[in-house]
Amino acid sequence: MTDAETPCPPAGDFFNLYHQGLVRVAVCVPEVVVADPSTNARATLRLAQQAAKSGALVALFPELGLSAYSNEDLFQQQALLDASLAALDEVRLASREFATLLAVGLPLAVDGRLFNTAVLVHQGRLLGAAPKSYLPNFREFYEKRQFSPARDALSREISLLGETIPFGNDLLFEARNLPGCVLHMELCEDLWTPIPPSTHAALAGATLLLNLSASNITIGKAAERNALCAAQSGKCLAAYLYSAAGPGESSTDLAWDGHAVIYENGQLLAESERFAPSEQIILADIDLDLLIGERRRRTSFGDAAAAESEHLRGMRRIGFAPGLPGGDLGLRRRVERFPFVPADSRTRDAYCYEAYNIQVQALAKRLAATSIERLVIGVSGGLDSTQALLVAARTMDRLGLPRTNVLAYTLPGFATGESTRVNAWTLMRALGVTAAEIDIRPSCLQMLQDLGHPFADGQPVHDVTFENVQAGERTSHLFRLANHHQALVLGTGDLSEIALGWSTYGVGDQMSHYNVNASVSKTLIQYLIRWLIASNQFDDATNAVLQRILDTEISPELVPPDAQGHIQSTQDIIGPYELQDFHLYYISRYGLRPSKVAFLAWHAWHDRAHGPWPDGMRPEDQQEYDLSSIRRWLEVFVRRFFGGSQFKRSCMPNGPKVSSGGSLSPRGDWRAPSDAVAAVWLDELRQNVPNITSAEK
Repeated sequence: MTDAETPCPPAGDFFNLYHQGLVRVAVCVPEVVVADPSTNARATLRLAQQAAKSGALVALFPELGLSAYSNEDLFQQQALLDASLAALDEVRLASREFATLLAVGLPLAVDGRLFNTAVLVHQGRLLGAAPKSYLPNFREFYEKRQFSPARDALSREISLLGETIPFGNDLLFEARNLPGCVLHMELCEDLWTPIPPSTHAALAGATLLLNLSASNITIGKAAERNALCAAQSGKCLAAYLYSAAGPGESSTDLAWDGHAVIYENGQLLAESERFAPSEQIILADIDLDLLIGERRRRTSFGDAAAAESEHLRGMRRIGFAPGLPGGDLGLRRRVERFPFVPADSRTRDAYCYEAYNIQVQALAKRLAATSIERLVIGVSGGLDSTQALLVAARTMDRLGLPRTNVLAYTLPGFATGESTRVNAWTLMRALGVTAAEIDIRPSCLQMLQDLGHPFADGQPVHDVTFENVQAGERTSHLFRLANHHQALVLGTGDLSEIALGWSTYGVGDQMSHYNVNASVSKTLIQYLIRWLIASNQFDDATNAVLQRILDTEISPELVPPDAQGHIQSTQDIIGPYELQDFHLYYISRYGLRPSKVAFLAWHAWHDRAHGPWPDGMRPEDQQEYDLSSIRRWLEVFVRRFFGGSQFKRSCMPNGPKVSSGGSLSPRGDWRAPSDAVAAVWLDELRQNVPNITSAEK
């Protein structure tokens, strides 16, 4: 079936987050009334209805939220326990009206003991109850005065409001119709222990870890909560939902800030306003595909599960089939347009500092290990060779060698523009390297004559042979110059070009002795150069030429301008680098299917006014792409990445891994067969991504 014959999927399915392997969750902080469960049930239901209206599948509430946490010895009053059960029944009955699961807290009497318990409620049913495992009994806490820990429970099932439900801290709740959606509940102090119950739950398959907490506030405690939630979600490769008690708890000796957070794999997705005067709800969309994929890739996660297999086999799974909201619900998570480049300037500056110094450190080590003190580099006046030249100059500084040991050459060919040639010369002089120029046109013409190419006879034939003769001649000169001067050839090709196969194979620009840009994306190189300008590491003259290079159209300059003066544009052929870098990140780093990548790309790129751009980006550089454009360029990416360029990556030279987004080195992050075809990815893309414009959406 051709692309034109491929049926388009329903747009509603494509734009629905549940269809794309995500789940919306809510964390709620109601305004409680101490010892008034009926009022607290109504407050719970108000927020539960908001969560359901927002399309959330899960809504988490605080510890003992139906009774309030700060009841102290009132928990021994049967009237309060009965009222708490009645409040749970009220919540259960009302929950028939919506599909959202509610994780609520109350005291439960079981086996002649009292337990601080979380109960999961779903559409008029109680799915299970989890008692708190670790009870704090120090400083302001004395929970053992009222409650017993989970290990003291004798029963594995209890009768509650006429239902028989599982009871224990070993319960996993699995959504049968949403792959990867498995919940576990723990309570407050459980998180503060060396091995929280949620650790074993995650190893057993839980992806949504829910913590019903009360947690009074003291100075600095919020930062501690954030650190713990971030670490637990990161170590467990899971989402961690946390809800602390808010307004209404007794202030006899304590205060409460209503802190709620949602983390995913170490990253904060949503956080409440602390010390808010009234109830709150926060929402976020969890990427289940991402979490499951990360667990498959991280062999240490599987090893840890295997080491605990005897314990994990005893954990109980409770299945349920929630109704999943349909239609376009939007997306409640931030999707960075530039995943290799943080939008926040402080974070970005830190990334650039690390990236630049990784490149310098790695190159210094290679020179020291080979006892070679000179570098040969071709300088085109473009982004990649500029970054490599900057790294080379700083490496010589680091090694205590003169910058004249960098032998930089501009190698003009048949289509070299005067502006890029001037930029190359200006940069080489500003950096104080040894600069020279070799006109490759005579040797290229000789090669074309030897080949019998029509260009040698004066015919304007600018085919791939014409282009690659120039690329090959440049690298041939550089390697022989390195032999002549006892130097290493420094490669310049970046991660984006390597992914798209945008380089001449073998003795062309794909090869060098060492490549400092091998795992640096095109978009990151642009910001590395901007960072160098902004941090005043060079003089004004150098900064001025760096800015001109940034403003220059990206082109291989292998084909002369057309009759209208238009130069050869790389991005017209292989797509906008900013969009292709987005595709590269999610396909190579996370292994997401193309339709999921298109869904995320649409949310990141379809509206120029939506969400922040990286600080300092000019308005004229801020683009937007409709789904039709994303689909078109993603198909180009898939075809080139999976179907035609792996043989080049399989023999790429050494170069340091720089970005957390990974590298494509066959000795590192990416090992793939050279003879694979792209059909699987192309079919998935065509069958699942509607080819519609913004106006049609």
